[in-house]
Parts: sequence; C-alpha cells; structure tokens
Amino acid sequence: MSLQNISKINQIMQKWPSGTIALSQWFNDNEISSQLLSKYKKSGWIESIGSGAFKKANDSVDYTGAVYAMQNQLGLSIHPGGKTALSLQGKAHYLELKTKYAYLYRKKDEKIPAWFKNYKWDACIENFSSSFLPAELGLVDLKVNNYDIKISSPARAILECLLHASSDEDMLMCYQLLEGLNNLNPGKVQNLLENCSSIKVKRLFLFMADDIGHAWFKYIKMNNIDTGKGKRSFCKNGIYVDKYKITVPKQLKASNG
Repeated sequence: MSLQNISKINQIMQKWPSGTIALSQWFNDNEISSQLLSKYKKSGWIESIGSGAFKKANDSVDYTGAVYAMQNQLGLSIHPGGKTALSLQGKAHYLELKTKYAYLYRKKDEKIPAWFKNYKWDACIENFSSSFLPAELGLVDLKVNNYDIKISSPARAILECLLHASSDEDMLMCYQLLEGLNNLNPGKVQNLLENCSSIKVKRLFLFMADDIGHAWFKYIKMNNIDTGKGKRSFCKNGIYVDKYKITVPKQLKASNG
C-alpha cells in the first residue's frame, strides 16, 4: 500500500471514534473510495460487520456505537429510550437483569439498516416505532466512552415506558420508576405532555405523578393538556380513580380515588 494511502487511513482512524461503526457513505464523504476501502479491509485495518458497515480491526463495539453511526451518518431518529435511557442515566439500577436488553425508539416508518438488524450485539435489541411524541423532543446527549449519542431524557423515557405498559407488572414498574424522578423540570414535562398524542400515557403519567406527590407536579398546568374524554380502563379488577377517570391496578394503592 502506498504511503499516501497509509496516510489517509491514519487520518481516518483519528477522526473515527473507537467503539463506533463507520458506514460506506461516511468513508466516501471523507474521500475514501470503495476501491481504497476494499484495500484497507484486505490489509487488516478495518473489518466488515455487514453490508456497508465497518468497525476498526480488533475493536470492541456495542449497540451504542451502532446508534452513533445511525444518528450521525444516516440522520435517523433511533435512540435508546424507555428503561434503557433511564438505566444509562442511573435512574433504573434495580431493573438490571442477567440478560441485557436495549430498548430503542424511532419515528414511525423509519427503516433500520439490515447490518444493524443482522449483527449479534451485546444486548437483546427491542425496536419500537411510534409517533406519539415529536421525534426530537426531550432528547439529551450522553457521552459513551469517547463519543456522544442522543437518548431520551428521564421525562421522555418514562412516557415511553408508559406507552408500552400493558400488564399490572408493567404499570407497577413505571410507578416505581417515576417515584425516583423527583427532580424533573416541570417546564420540560409540560412541553412533553402538551405534545404527546397518547391519552393513555398522559392520564397514567398525571395520575402517578399526582399520587406520588412530587414537588414539581404542582407546577404542571393541567388545563393545557388534552387528556381526552370518557373513562379508560387499563386493567381488570383494578381501582377506579375518579379524578383521572381511569382504572388502574390495585398494587398501585391509589390514593386519588
């Protein structure tokens, strides 16, 4: 390999954060042709993990390094959310199980690359697509090793948890998670709730936050939030909470009824 090509790969290696995936288009944008990319692969500088996706040779990569590539190189909305985002921010330690799960959220109809779906990551990946919140609302930057990715803020993450809560156990877990979120910014919570399209999520969140009695809850402007009309039941043989017109699991020990 020529000195010029070696110089190019050295420059690329410096720009490319360790632990992340780099895609063919990114190499092309950095003036690395497909022919030169093939030479780097044959020379042992890089390794393919799937069609058009590469990692540094002998580098250790996890799903967050793939999320970095999808966010920064493909412009996708996919991000760690729900329980995963809470765990990454130290808000859900007790949820850790022997099997590691990663809950990823993205806009409805957004396609996930085949290389990501087919690769064996360090966690069981659960993908969710939804439009119940604007894609960019309530995301924060998180530093992972030497690179940043966007993940759900704690406030958005708990709403994502509630979206998929279908069993009594799910709702109890959400309640316990929300109990630990005692320092949420009420203005940001307000913005999320006003832009949330799920009546279920809004009613459950408001009931739980009210029942828990977080100090920030008193600043929420209920009149600005569309909670729909009529009664809603989220379980069988539960407790009816008249204030929010919902039926919730008895385990929540509702005090608003």
